[in-house]
Amino acid sequence: MIDEKMPVHDRKELLGQLIRFVIVGGFSALVDLGVYTLVLHTTAAPTYVARAISFVAGTATAYALNRRWAFKVEGGARRATAFALLYGTTFFLILGVNALALLLLPDAWWKVTLAWAISQGLGTAWNFVMLRLVVFRD
Repeated sequence: MIDEKMPVHDRKELLGQLIRFVIVGGFSALVDLGVYTLVLHTTAAPTYVARAISFVAGTATAYALNRRWAFKVEGGARRATAFALLYGTTFFLILGVNALALLLLPDAWWKVTLAWAISQGLGTAWNFVMLRLVVFRD
């Protein structure tokens, strides 16, 4: 995404955007993980239900903060719809990756958290690229 021919100002803006996105992503991931853990420990919900609920909580946080702070764009129906479609796609991606990781990882006390982290990392990378190129593009 960073081209050596890209003007310095544009490279600085991209770097700033990426840093803000990572901060928002970190905060949203904490919301996501917190809700995931809370649902798993306070209900009899299976992991995929807990993951779905936590994903919605993290997504709502990410949309609000990314739109206003990381990408600094106005809202609107088109952007909200594009964001919802992207995160809907990401939802199935992270559920599949989470399930696959749970299947492949050895049984250990850290298995569920690592499966969450793997699915979160892949989903985050996918989202940055698509948010920058499609959803929050000026």
